[in-house]
Amino acid sequence: MKKYSTAKLAQKIETLETPFYSIDIPDTESVMKENSEWFKVDLPRKVIRHKKKPDWLRVKLPIGPKYAKLRKLVDDNNLHTICTSGSCPNMGECWGEGTATFMILGNICTRSCKFCGVKTGRPLPVDWEEAEKVAKSIQIMQIKHAVLTSVDRDDLKEDMGSKFWVATIKKIRELNPGITLEALIPDFQGIHEHIDRIVNIKPEVISHNIETTRRLTREVRVQAKYDRSLDVLRYMKDTGQRRTKSGIMLGLGETKDEVIETIYDLHDAKVDIVTIGQYLQPSKKHLQVQRFVNPDEFLEYKELGENLGFKHFESNALVRSSYKARKHIN
Repeated sequence: MKKYSTAKLAQKIETLETPFYSIDIPDTESVMKENSEWFKVDLPRKVIRHKKKPDWLRVKLPIGPKYAKLRKLVDDNNLHTICTSGSCPNMGECWGEGTATFMILGNICTRSCKFCGVKTGRPLPVDWEEAEKVAKSIQIMQIKHAVLTSVDRDDLKEDMGSKFWVATIKKIRELNPGITLEALIPDFQGIHEHIDRIVNIKPEVISHNIETTRRLTREVRVQAKYDRSLDVLRYMKDTGQRRTKSGIMLGLGETKDEVIETIYDLHDAKVDIVTIGQYLQPSKKHLQVQRFVNPDEFLEYKELGENLGFKHFESNALVRSSYKARKHIN
């Protein structure tokens, strides 16, 4: 059997091209067939290089006096927002409208969703002073509409963190009269007692993201369940919540039919507001982007959502869960 050197092989085969990645031949001894003869080859190291993002995923840097003022306040006071830590592409637009997103209950999650950049592990004990810190941050930034979210705290067996949610919302309202709120909650394992605490404190919007399609849920969200998320959304509406909301990411390997099925499932769960955006890989450890969804496809979903009668339906590559959140209270 003849043996090709890596250098000689490189003259024959350099890379394998796919629609989204350029892949060098793997680093392993292998065998290939050429002109009916078998050749033993030593292959170079595998390197996966992402191609550049498409034009529709490029955003302008945030500008404007309102953004500049808020950015200075955030930096000078060492404030922490999801907008900055998550490098949200809509930060300038949202801050210009007086909207920002804050995470509570620490920054370590008990779940290990493969799309999310938040750390996974054993969370620290609840810091009850965090509620006032968030409320003061909102006060300093002069936020008119705040979105609250949190890590999953399955370690807190008594209430899954729902009591801290209530304490934080009360403190925010105390220091910021007239503010409106969206609570982007975890599923609380579907336990009604914990969900009731959030509904009873009456944020203007309660959201819970289903994130992906039924088929991909086990791979993408790991400890979550597709039907449990739907049940949480339906239960909140049935118990009197005025506005409910959910979000989906695209580009994880779902089909158009599966996205449409998910939209209908959210409609059947009486959800008022839906956001759909492009998934982007937070790090090499997370799920890779399977495709960059064309703007025309996002428009198809928006037209479907509007025809189904959702109160608000945001569908665009750059849409994130809190995108245009302030208008969703109406």
